Amino acid sequence: MTASTPPQHEIRALHTATTVTVYQAYAPSLGLPAARDGRFPPAWKRDRMTWIKPSFLWMMYRCGWGAKEGQETVLAVEITREGFDWALGHAELSHYERGVHPDRATWQHDLRRAPARVQWDPERDLHLDRLPYRSLQLGLAGEASRRYADEWTVAIRDVTPLAREIHELVRAGRTDAAAALLPGESPYPLPQGTPLPVAPATA
Repeated sequence: MTASTPPQHEIRALHTATTVTVYQAYAPSLGLPAARDGRFPPAWKRDRMTWIKPSFLWMMYRCGWGAKEGQETVLAVEITREGFDWALGHAELSHYERGVHPDRATWQHDLRRAPARVQWDPERDLHLDRLPYRSLQLGLAGEASRRYADEWTVAIRDVTPLAREIHELVRAGRTDAAAALLPGESPYPLPQGTPLPVAPATA
């Protein structure tokens, strides 16, 4: 790791003293009402696991700049830092890690009980190519999913137009202009108890 390369496992997010912004993408039938009302509608299934991403570019990789079916509406969801930190502090790693877990059975038991799970995936650049460090995905289930939708959410914005504008600039070769429009993500302090692998993942 050079001085200019972020740590292998670091949360980078748009955040304030009280909130952190995460991204999700949905079909317009769900995403547009959520953005309009500033909260998730009853159709949003609170009993299913939902994955939130603090990295805008990782979300663009996942949803194909809002072009993938069922992910045409990209949402910026501003949630309380208290809720985000609670989820991280009650999370389990999404995969078994020798040296972190005593054995696979213990990890599986803890994973089933955990209301959240952490996954570290390769961060992406403006061309959606892999970078040599990781980006957080946070899966919320059960209590965490319900609290995310009904307690932690402060505001929801439709950032699909922004995603399309940045994508068009990238396609035109105007990467400096595209980068200037990216959300201002900066290192977010890892709350105590955030699950971390022992060594950088190779996948």
